[in-house]
Amino acid sequence: MSFTLANSTQVDLGDPAKRVPGGRLSKVVRRIFSFPVALSGLLSVLAVLTARARFNDPDLWWHLKTGQFIWTTHTIPQVDLFSFTALHHAWIPHEWLFQAAIYAAYKAGGFSGLMFLFCCMAVAVLIAGYALCSMYAQNSKVAFLGALTIFVFATTGFSIRPQLLGYLLLIFELILIHLGRSRNPRWFFALPPLFALWINCHGSFFMGLIVGGALLLSSLFWFESGLLIAEPWNPRSRRTLLLSLVLSAAALLLNPAGIKQVLYPLDTLLHQPINLGSIEEWQPLQLNSQRGICFLAVLAAIFLLVALRKTVLYFDELILLVLGVWLAGSHVRLLFVFGILSAPILTRMLAASWENYEASSDRPFANAVLLAFALLTMVWVFPSVQNLASQVEEQSPVKALAFIRAQHLSGPMLNEYQYGGYLIWAAPEHPVFIDGRADLYEWAGVLEQFSNWATLHDDPNLLLDKYGVQFCLLSAQSPMARVLPLLHGWKSLYSDQNSIVFQRISPAATAK
Repeated sequence: MSFTLANSTQVDLGDPAKRVPGGRLSKVVRRIFSFPVALSGLLSVLAVLTARARFNDPDLWWHLKTGQFIWTTHTIPQVDLFSFTALHHAWIPHEWLFQAAIYAAYKAGGFSGLMFLFCCMAVAVLIAGYALCSMYAQNSKVAFLGALTIFVFATTGFSIRPQLLGYLLLIFELILIHLGRSRNPRWFFALPPLFALWINCHGSFFMGLIVGGALLLSSLFWFESGLLIAEPWNPRSRRTLLLSLVLSAAALLLNPAGIKQVLYPLDTLLHQPINLGSIEEWQPLQLNSQRGICFLAVLAAIFLLVALRKTVLYFDELILLVLGVWLAGSHVRLLFVFGILSAPILTRMLAASWENYEASSDRPFANAVLLAFALLTMVWVFPSVQNLASQVEEQSPVKALAFIRAQHLSGPMLNEYQYGGYLIWAAPEHPVFIDGRADLYEWAGVLEQFSNWATLHDDPNLLLDKYGVQFCLLSAQSPMARVLPLLHGWKSLYSDQNSIVFQRISPAATAK
């Protein structure tokens, strides 16, 4: 039953949603307990299950100590404060905002606060990746596969480190560009604030500029070559994106180090050969590794869909895919980026292979049960304080440090590279020789000296004498742990399953 108003607008009195105030609430409830939200709950469980065992990243601790310095002094350090080998050497604080954030989490909840923040970031990456794939493929079911693709490659960077937030911001950038292109160009104006935040959290902002520039470049082409198609953009969208990227570039100057911080990623790629050549995560991808095989499988799936199913590949997709392949092939840590760039492409190509989600056939009660199960599972598997402390003890020199303090060892200390961050946090009374800030130590010339020492390219005594080292804290698996006892004037004082402490028993040469 309906009637017509004077302006000819019809109102259907037989529709409960239009005559009962609770009808709109019912729609909101159905959206909250929809199937895509339930799938997001499953992704959240997967993220927490992965994060719960990855608490003790070696770089976490110097980030945390820097955050503490920022929090307590209200200043952003631009020189080294934690070592004796590069003390007061210039340093670019390109992750200061994230460091302050993780210290805030620690101050609020200790180790549990840090883990909670970590889980939130991991969950956000997978859900944002799922949203990106859903919008791009227009198929919520197939998009779940895209989120799992991102997860496989994201495990290279699942840790309490700024890169996790940086890659989350990369996903947000892709979402904003997609919304600006497909819905309203005004979405592009969210990019400058995003980049202003991004540059103060992680150096991956530079990659975000490249991605934005690549998409802008692709918008200039219009052609069809077989199954490769370049679609024209609306001129207004193109102009708005260009203006937004120009403003985004200007927003990068909103940082404590100015142009030096903007150019920092280029310095890393062009002027830090020892860092890129010796740190494991910067090594080229090994195609016979598990992740290398997954990398090849995703590429094979995309090109088989083009070749066998005659699926169209768009020019902008090809540009992003080539970029992702180059980055991942050059550095294994950038597999994360490959996953983010390739997953939407793969899901769009598979979108027609599976029927799409229909809201009309949804089962809110079943979805609510699934969401409740996901929430309870996340609470149940969230690690206890004891579990987090045991993770730290398993990989850090906790017991060795207790021994050093009990024995009152003093003087310059040479420490294992991966121990440096923990020592900065847990033993500030012992300035470190080196830690995970490889960029700083390469600029200061220390990284090359340490690398030659650790790989026996130089006489080990040269470095020990130059810096007047009085004791060494090394990993039990370190090659130097077997060499040092053979050197004159050194003896082992302590060892456990993780660490060995050596002490000099003859006078050291004068430190230079």
